[in-house]
Amino acid sequence: MYSIYHFFHSIVQQKYLLKKIKKLDQFPFDNRILSCRNIGVFPDMAIRLNKEKKIFTGGELIELKDSYSYTVSSFNSTIPSRSKHIEEIITGENSIIKHQMEESGNDIFSLPIRDIYYLVRGRRNSLTKVCLVYGSFFETISIDNLISQSFSQVLEERLTEIGSEMSDEFKKVIVSIFSQQRNFSKVRNVEKASVKLRFRIMTEVKSEGNILNARKYPEIKDNTLNLVLPCHTENKEKEAIKKMALVFNKTEMRLFRIFKIKHHFNGYFIVFQLSI
Repeated sequence: MYSIYHFFHSIVQQKYLLKKIKKLDQFPFDNRILSCRNIGVFPDMAIRLNKEKKIFTGGELIELKDSYSYTVSSFNSTIPSRSKHIEEIITGENSIIKHQMEESGNDIFSLPIRDIYYLVRGRRNSLTKVCLVYGSFFETISIDNLISQSFSQVLEERLTEIGSEMSDEFKKVIVSIFSQQRNFSKVRNVEKASVKLRFRIMTEVKSEGNILNARKYPEIKDNTLNLVLPCHTENKEKEAIKKMALVFNKTEMRLFRIFKIKHHFNGYFIVFQLSI
């Protein structure tokens, strides 16, 4: 059986290494759980799919975020999100990720939408915080909305600078053109230009979304490993605890400190915390 819970269990078994290894991608992740593993390509890892999906579907995507501070490192090119269509990731027959997943025996498109998790490590002096956190901690509004509102700010600033006006209707048209990243992230070839141009997005986490920030999230203690899952309803909270109890035995479960934190923009999350 494979899932993000089993992945977390495999990390817990060697949690002491989280304070020792120089780079997070050097951690000896259990390859038996993974369907792909890459460096510098999203996703860094993916969980194998389960043929029987009643309790655990598997298939989760994982991105590593490593920092020499208590700030989540910036996201380059890929905006953090809670889920993605697998077709957005596997864009061709020659995809490395596609080949890896197929070699692992996965029927890739049997689970078209994949949950995304971020394994975040921050280090400050001799202290370490590690969180395996669901993507909705960072995606508190839709990506399309984030992009369109950002370009709307650029448009308003430029109109003010040149002292010009534009109808609200025309503004909406202009902004909607830039609402999806794929519309402007392609390489553009301009006639007579000796260079090609491609716009790339860099996403930085605000303090309200920085789970390593002690002022915003004091419950995330130094030298701890944390699994952070959304629990916007009582049923979601019970479901998370039930799944943990299926993967961790009673003795292991008693070692966890289990509590809820309130995201500043996105409701409550349940945390399973363990000292490292």
